[in-house]
Amino acid sequence: MKIALILGTRPEIIKMSPLIWECASRKLDFFLIHTGQHYSYKLDKIFFEQLKLPHPDYSLEVGSGTSPAEQTGSIIVRCGEVMLKERPDIALVEGDTNTTLGAALSAIKSGVRIGHVEAGLRSYDRTMPEEINRILVDHCSDYLFAPTKNSRGLLLMEGIPPEKVLVTGNTIVDAVFKNIRLAEKEKLVLEKFHLKYKQYVLVTIHRQENVDSKPRFQSILKALEMISKTLDLTILFPIHPRSKKNIRSFSIKVPNSIHVIEPTDYLSFLVLLSAARLVITDSGGVQEEACILRTACVTVRDNTERPETVEVGSNMIAGVKPDKVLSAAKSMLEVRTKWRNPFGDGHAATKIIDSII
Repeated sequence: MKIALILGTRPEIIKMSPLIWECASRKLDFFLIHTGQHYSYKLDKIFFEQLKLPHPDYSLEVGSGTSPAEQTGSIIVRCGEVMLKERPDIALVEGDTNTTLGAALSAIKSGVRIGHVEAGLRSYDRTMPEEINRILVDHCSDYLFAPTKNSRGLLLMEGIPPEKVLVTGNTIVDAVFKNIRLAEKEKLVLEKFHLKYKQYVLVTIHRQENVDSKPRFQSILKALEMISKTLDLTILFPIHPRSKKNIRSFSIKVPNSIHVIEPTDYLSFLVLLSAARLVITDSGGVQEEACILRTACVTVRDNTERPETVEVGSNMIAGVKPDKVLSAAKSMLEVRTKWRNPFGDGHAATKIIDSII
């Protein structure tokens, strides 16, 4: 059997890494495609090096400068060329990006079966491009690897045959469990940014609905300023390129109480996340990682496709109004971080590859 593993964004590199390790350790016939949806492979190289991953066999370099439709179309065409050349038996895609959708459609058109890793997530917000992507990929996949029983139930409610769906846990748990040990070597990152253990708030903001809207973006920054002043906590904001670009284009003044830094590598980020008193984010992956690492989380969105984090008490959905975000931060700072990890035992990749074989 020949397996294609396709990724295009940094979260996908992290979540696909356990599957790549599993395929390599079993000496399976597999190859790796990096679409370059957000960054070139050169900029992502440190992620491959830190996670000890092989270089991609194909680097498509589709880039992020085009419209979403053009980008998805380019992924379909370029992935399709690789599919026709390599003729894999199955293509594994992860999550809900344009890479996920484009690669899945290229596989269908090439007669290749599709395995969707992290299937069955739903926010029920059709204004989010990710929601459309994940629904379409779920309904065209041959194998759906659901991270939780909840996500499996949502797939069955939508009419997907139960024999196509397997609950595996989330590969993010595999990645965090393995890499947090490696990350211990990066403890100096706290000294680098003059931080004290559990005495700062980590922030990640990058989603289209937040940073492409000047009022929402300004509202989030105002909330962070209020949290810093009211709760006397340092705010550390590793800034996403999209957020940085829009701060310039909107002429937004970032409050002095928010310490903006360049994006960090993955191991440094794990240390920053595990040592933070609180994380404020709009990232689905960070909601999961915070839950696994037992760091309280406030999500500045109106919904989440990770309801399990809210159910176990690790996360609170706050929207973007400053007073609501401040209130949520105060509440989460009082939470005891003894919740149950709902995303599995760290063996998701083994279960996925076992089921494929």
